[in-house]
Amino acid sequence: MSGPDVVVVGAGVNGLAAAVTLARQGLAVTVLEGAEQVGGAARTAETTLPGFRHDLGSAVHPMALASPFFRRFGLTRRVPMLTPAISYAHPMPDGRAAIAWRDLDRTAADLGVDGPAWNRLLGPLVRRAERVGRFTTGPVLRLPPDPVAAALFGRAVLEQGGPAWGVRWREPDAAALLTGVMAHTIRPMPSLSTAAAGLALAVQGHAGGWPVPVGGTGAIVDALVADLVAHGGRIETGRPVGAVEELPRRAVAVLDTSTAALLRIAPARIAAPVRAWLRTVRFGDGVGKVDFALDGPVPWRDERLRDAVTLHLGGPRADVARAEGEVAAGLVPDRPYVLAAQPTVIDPSRAPAGKHVLWAYTHLPAGSDLDPTELVTAAVERDAPGFRDLVLASSASSATDVGRWDPNLVGGDIAAGAVSLRQLVARPLPSPDPWHVGDRLYLCSAAAAPGPGVHGMGGYLAARSLLRREFGIRTPPSLR
Repeated sequence: MSGPDVVVVGAGVNGLAAAVTLARQGLAVTVLEGAEQVGGAARTAETTLPGFRHDLGSAVHPMALASPFFRRFGLTRRVPMLTPAISYAHPMPDGRAAIAWRDLDRTAADLGVDGPAWNRLLGPLVRRAERVGRFTTGPVLRLPPDPVAAALFGRAVLEQGGPAWGVRWREPDAAALLTGVMAHTIRPMPSLSTAAAGLALAVQGHAGGWPVPVGGTGAIVDALVADLVAHGGRIETGRPVGAVEELPRRAVAVLDTSTAALLRIAPARIAAPVRAWLRTVRFGDGVGKVDFALDGPVPWRDERLRDAVTLHLGGPRADVARAEGEVAAGLVPDRPYVLAAQPTVIDPSRAPAGKHVLWAYTHLPAGSDLDPTELVTAAVERDAPGFRDLVLASSASSATDVGRWDPNLVGGDIAAGAVSLRQLVARPLPSPDPWHVGDRLYLCSAAAAPGPGVHGMGGYLAARSLLRREFGIRTPPSLR
């Protein structure tokens, strides 16, 4: 019996997306995962108490709806996705919150004097959301499929990523609301990279929304695994790969790993100039994460937030920017930015009847071993007095811990490489085909274009590159 045509190293969402695409083309595909479970950071587990299900990594998935791969795969027909009316919200010091409703007009109405400015900034992009999604989930060094949408997006990025980022806004709410989304990148602000990532997410907030899968993010991984197996693919867990020479000689290798692991596993297959470039890749700062099992809903001061799944805590724009600057300087902020998700407000299957879960992380310097529980608890308590009294149990991971349980997230960097402008344009290589990194060698992780997020596009685009280069196949297989 002949061996596999392709071996995928790593069973995260991107590795599985690559494997699904290649198996549907009729290739023999084997996936090797070093951990005992598949999914990488896209897993769901009972980390606090029995019956309380927490997402280990990403919890809310706007880019899954925007992803061309998942659209073709029919994700929403395979996994029930629940989309709240509030895409994200940002509590403010006066007790009220700025709210990004999925409805753009409702958001603008709530923002008062800055509503028209919000509409002018995002409205043209929301009307072209599918086209914006196509070029924000592909390599920067390719011609955009819609130059008009790209130009509008670029103009917004230049404004919100530069010194003029505050000129448009007259009141603090709209500025804070957009800053909370931009801060997902864990970078100093303003910058072009933070603006690009934040605007891409904000557009999806008013287009497809920010959904959660019923039961947790692990349901997305389960759907990918089921499709792979149905098309003849194999998965072996507990199978770490130390060197590409361990793989079958005739197999093409696709790595769902960090660039550091790529260089360690397959140096002989990578040309010297490419190795030199890959060594210049820099990792970003990290996150410290806390899962909370709660006795009831979070008592937000603004009661509308009891229906919000995603919240950005940290106060006005200047305070969030200051906190992110402190992290970049190697400091732990006294009042940090916190990204929180309360999926049980829309998906009660995550906890016993009447109970809730809260998923939260804060930004920390790379490799920090600080337990983030008190930082996160204090941040939530400021906007939801009485929160502490609801905590039944919690489970925390420092930035170092995050890097341990997923080796791709070096030092707690959930983007698998800093989201700097250089590393958005050349991720990981300055090439229109950045997934092909060596002789019969491809990189498909978040370290490759288009970067972090549960969208599967790194895997899908790496698979298409492989099919074209290794087998002369230019038309991708159907994923229906």
